Amino acid sequence: MESMPYRHGMDTDALRWFQQVADGVTVTEVSELEGVSQPGVSRALRRLETQVGTPLLHRSGRTLRMTRAGSAFKRHVDAVLHQLDDGLAAVNQVVEPDTGTVALAFQVSLGAWLVPDLLGSFRSERPQVQFTLNQVRDEDVATVLAAGRADLVLCTVRSQDRDVHHRRLLDEPLRLAVPAGHALAGRSQVRLTDAAAESFLALPRSASLRLICDELCRSAGFVPTIALECDDLHTLRGLVAAGLGVALLPASGRPPAGAPVERLRYLDLVDVRAFQEIGLLWPAERQLLPAAELFRQHVLDRGRAGRLVPTS
Repeated sequence: MESMPYRHGMDTDALRWFQQVADGVTVTEVSELEGVSQPGVSRALRRLETQVGTPLLHRSGRTLRMTRAGSAFKRHVDAVLHQLDDGLAAVNQVVEPDTGTVALAFQVSLGAWLVPDLLGSFRSERPQVQFTLNQVRDEDVATVLAAGRADLVLCTVRSQDRDVHHRRLLDEPLRLAVPAGHALAGRSQVRLTDAAAESFLALPRSASLRLICDELCRSAGFVPTIALECDDLHTLRGLVAAGLGVALLPASGRPPAGAPVERLRYLDLVDVRAFQEIGLLWPAERQLLPAAELFRQHVLDRGRAGRLVPTS
């Protein structure tokens, strides 16, 4: 690639070579890596110093080290080159969207069934698209988008932020989970009021599932007695399986038969409509790169077609 002109006639080759030398790479090594003569690298570094107006490097024995001006300059060089590389990546994705990377965040409970379904179906058509995956708690959903750490978020949180787009994908049923030896375990369906006197196990109050569960119990005419709280669904299932209480849980993505937490039963509820909404979030103020946009359309298309069916 030809050098790209910068302000004051600076070019990316000189900036990148300065960055490498400042990070401890010798001029000889830069020369070998870049396929340029050592005098050519040295001349480029001297031109850069002339353009900046002060020495950026000084020799200490056989090594070049940064001057104070060089240290101050390098922080900005790193930032500029990082932005430039992001820009080149964006251009490359426009030209070849099938080679991009999608940053996907998701709530932990969706990682066992929804995320594999979406990635598998998408990559069967576009195998070269890469993904970076990040599990996120309910309270951190808006943060990962605002900070640019994710292009898209799969979650059960409906954002009220005007800077975030939200689309509903499906409703995931909730069921009453009881230990295998519980008095209700032999039934396939129950009324939630049948569990009014039970000790409930739940997620913290900040979790969207906890808010839904509390509201469902109120709708059924009682306030649940919360015996224990824990931070994740896997632990919650284990606590139910251990006989420490009952819980309202999605049956989706549960472990295979024979796993310890399978010592519980999921019972359908007939007196309340119990579900949690699963949606897709993405930033309103930031245009998605082509690979992320392709995946967004894939997710929405599968949702509209009713192909996102929770496992049970």
